[in-house]
Amino acid sequence: MVFAVVASILLGGVMTLGDWAWAALEIRHRVVYGLAHGALMCLCLGLAVGVRAGTPAAAALAGPVIGIIAAASFYALAPMLRWSAMFPAWMLLWILFGLLQQRLTQTEAMTTALLRGVVAALVSGAVFYAISGIWINDSHSSPNLLRHFGAWTVAFLPGFVALFSSSRRSASRGGGRR
Repeated sequence: MVFAVVASILLGGVMTLGDWAWAALEIRHRVVYGLAHGALMCLCLGLAVGVRAGTPAAAALAGPVIGIIAAASFYALAPMLRWSAMFPAWMLLWILFGLLQQRLTQTEAMTTALLRGVVAALVSGAVFYAISGIWINDSHSSPNLLRHFGAWTVAFLPGFVALFSSSRRSASRGGGRR
């Protein structure tokens, strides 16, 4: 649980920094920027999964790939769902990180990892939906960074708790393949 809280705080900080950059640099939304944003976010998320699994390098390589897949899913769905496409994309990334964690640790069946990813997607997706107003209700020129940090941290927490609540066996022996 402590690792999930720490990872959530760190990712909350990374995402708040990203929100600040979008506003301060007045970055106009373009697909390439969204893909890069997703890749960077998931690099950090992958590192959290990889550090816990004992294989940070492999997770650092996989994280940006997952980020690009999730961001691309947003852009594929956006013509139909508009901004609501964020929610299935957010959920997809948690499912993919659940599967990545299984590949890194190999301490549970693939179906269990998939279920863990789905649970992470559903609970984190619900919180992500609840905080999604941070982009709508804030001034784009000067977002409330403390509010963003809190919202992002809370949005990541249930996903990390679901992913990291795997068997104690993997956590106690370092988790990863040797």
